[in-house]
Amino acid sequence: MKPEDLIEQVIDIATEAGIKIREIYLEGSFKREVKSDNTPVTSADLAANDIICSQLAALTPDIPILSEEAADIPLSVRETWKRYWLVDPLDGTGEFIAGSGDFSVIIALVEHNRPIMGIVYVPMTQVCYYAIAGLGAYKRAGKNELRIISKQLPNGETGNIRLAVSRRQDPQSVLKLMNKPNHCELVVMGGAALKSCLVAEGRADCYVRLGPTGEWDTGAAQIIIEEAGGALIDINLQPLTYNERESLENPNFIVVGSPNLPWDVLLTT
Repeated sequence: MKPEDLIEQVIDIATEAGIKIREIYLEGSFKREVKSDNTPVTSADLAANDIICSQLAALTPDIPILSEEAADIPLSVRETWKRYWLVDPLDGTGEFIAGSGDFSVIIALVEHNRPIMGIVYVPMTQVCYYAIAGLGAYKRAGKNELRIISKQLPNGETGNIRLAVSRRQDPQSVLKLMNKPNHCELVVMGGAALKSCLVAEGRADCYVRLGPTGEWDTGAAQIIIEEAGGALIDINLQPLTYNERESLENPNFIVVGSPNLPWDVLLTT
C-alpha cells in the first residue's frame, strides 16, 4: 500500500492513543517508573504503545514495528526490514510528568533508511501535523487543515533568528551555541517533535538538539520539516538516516526552516 492509502487510518490510530494519554493526564493518577537508561516511562506511555502497536499490526501485518517501548531488536533483524513503523507513543514524557501539556504521539513510516510518512499528534490541543514524501506537510486542527511551509529567510540573512528552546532548559545553554546570541529570539516549547513542528510551520527558524535522543524522536519530524521546505540535519549538515547502526541513538542535530542559510557559520557547534 502507498503511504497516502494509509495516512488517514494512521492518524486515527495516533488520535486514539492521544485521547488515552489525555485521559490519563487529566486524571493525574498515572504510574511512573525509570527505565534501564535512566529515562522515565509512565502508564500513559505504555497504554499508548499498546494501542498503536496493536492497531498498526492489524492494519499492516506485513510491516514490522520499532517502538521506543520495545526497542530491543538487534540490527541483524532490523537490517532485513525494507519498510517499518517507527513509533514514540509519548514524546515528551518529562513534560507529561511536569504537567506542561507539551507532549505528542509520533508515528513514522521508514523505507530504505529514510522516513516517507510522519504524524505528530498533540493530545492537549488535538492538533495533528503530518507529511508524506512528495505530497507536502500539513497541520490539521478539527475540520481546519492547511499546508505548512517553513519560513524561508533571504540567502544572506544572518540577523535575527527565532530559536526554539525547551521550557525546562536553561536558555543560555542554547544561546551559547549561536555565534550571534544577541540576535536570537527565543520561542519556548516542550517536546522535541513539537519544537521541530514549530520550525516546520514557520513559527521558529531553528531548533538545536545536543544530547541523547532516539530515532523514534525524529523520524516523523524529519519528513514533516523536509516536506515543509526545511531540513533536519546532523551537526555536519547531513540528513539523519535510520536503522543503519546497532545503536538507535541519534547524533546531535539541528532543525532549520531555511536550509539555504550558512548554518555552519551561524552555529558554534
